[in-house]
Amino acid sequence: MSTQHQHAGAGPTRGAGSPARTRRGGALTRALGYTALVVVALLYIYPFLIQLATSFKTDADATSHPLSLWPAHFTTAAFSRLAEADYPRWFANSVVVALFVTAGRVFFDSLAGYALARLRFRGRGALFAAVIAVMAVPGVVLLIPKFLVLNQLGMYDSYSGMIVPLLADAAGVFIMKQFFESIPVSVEEAARIDGANTFRIFWSVVLPMARPALITLTILSFQGSWNELPHFIVSRQSPDLNTLTTGVASLVSGQLGKGNQYPIKLAATLLMTIPVALVFFAFQRHFVRGGTAGATKG
Repeated sequence: MSTQHQHAGAGPTRGAGSPARTRRGGALTRALGYTALVVVALLYIYPFLIQLATSFKTDADATSHPLSLWPAHFTTAAFSRLAEADYPRWFANSVVVALFVTAGRVFFDSLAGYALARLRFRGRGALFAAVIAVMAVPGVVLLIPKFLVLNQLGMYDSYSGMIVPLLADAAGVFIMKQFFESIPVSVEEAARIDGANTFRIFWSVVLPMARPALITLTILSFQGSWNELPHFIVSRQSPDLNTLTTGVASLVSGQLGKGNQYPIKLAATLLMTIPVALVFFAFQRHFVRGGTAGATKG
């Protein structure tokens, strides 16, 4: 009986110690994980902080202390020089192109994705395989064919030549097709029984349910068209049609004259990143939302 009492007394001691050790181990693991995340975040943020600080430096300060995170002499001269140069025109061109390309990609990629996901026609599988193949082709391979086609169609060195070839995107078609296939067919069948045609079903029933995918496509399309460079190099020649990417590239290549001109170069790129950052932060809570959430509610 004494042995039983000894076992009875020892049991709670072991049970009480195990959860404590587990909690300590979990806290240590979380601390190490957060430390690793902070280190990685700093590695990504540090170059941006250098860019931000250098934008407000003088040329001499930027040359003497390129990695300093605080200007020795705070100045906005770089931004003033950009305002006096062609930067506002570049910015306006980028806004026009990005808005038209984003709207076009959202519309046409959605139409193509819905057709590949729901419509039954001969050659659908081959067409989808072609879309996947286009995604695998490096964009640089198509630069010369793009130039030749735009030149033959009389669209070279014009807004149409800069916008029309970017209005559809294979990756966007793939994203929308995969999302539409996750929507229950019963939702569309109910609308078809009520007399809705195919486009009405797409526009009024399916597309509102595809909001997470549409927001994702909007962010990717705006970012892609805003940062596009190779296509704008081969589609226009006039300086009046420079976008931010081609204009800033000309600054970096030495158009500014002598000296490294670090402040004005980094000020130009800093202003260039603001619209993309605003679009992303405005829609970030929708960016990672599950694609089937809207379908299950129907």
